[in-house]
This record gives sequence, structure tokens and C-alpha cells, in this order.
Amino acid sequence: MSPIDQARRIAALAQGKLARDVVILDMRPVCTYTDFFVVCTGGSPRQTKAIWDEVHDRLKSENGMLPRSTEGATESTWIVGDYVDVVLHVFTPESREFYRLEELWDDVPHETLEAATA
Repeated sequence: MSPIDQARRIAALAQGKLARDVVILDMRPVCTYTDFFVVCTGGSPRQTKAIWDEVHDRLKSENGMLPRSTEGATESTWIVGDYVDVVLHVFTPESREFYRLEELWDDVPHETLEAATA
């Protein structure tokens, strides 16, 4: 699976668990450690954890993919899953507003997903 296909798959899986405001950021022009960020929001820490669990479980069972590292799953306000070519960021609304990754990386190409495609 190519990195962009992987990013789109992760985004679709997140949307399948009702993630909101899903955006794929093309980090290749500005970053050496990954190709894409997938950024999304869950309505609460519980939903944020459910989104992460769905992505993790489905990528593992269907594609044999495991993240290189994961951070934040205990607090579930900002969960980061590093799949090498794609880094998933699942935020609660408050954390997404506080960290504002899209504003930090507003100069990179991005793709906004409108509807669930999982």
C-alpha cells in the first residue's frame, strides 16, 4: 500500500468511527520522518480512544500493520500512532484547538475528507 493510500485508509477507518474534521496533511515538503499526517477529532476522550482502537485493530488484522510507536492512549485527549509513512493524530476538540496542527503546517498540501469511505 502506498503512503497516500495508507493515509486515506486510516482516514476512512477513523471516519467509520465518526471522527470529525478529518484532514490529510502532505508532510513530504517539510518533514523527513513521515510522508503524511492524518488529523481527526473525536467528541470525547472515550470516542477518541474508540477511533484509535478501530484504526489500530483493523490495520493489524487486515493489513498486518502495527505502529512503530503510540503515545497518549491512556489519557485519550491526543493519541499519536506512528505508522512510519503516516502518523495518525486523534484529538479531543479541546486538544485539537490547543495544538492547532493545521495552523502550524498551514503551508503544506492537504486533503479534507467529507464523507466516510471505509
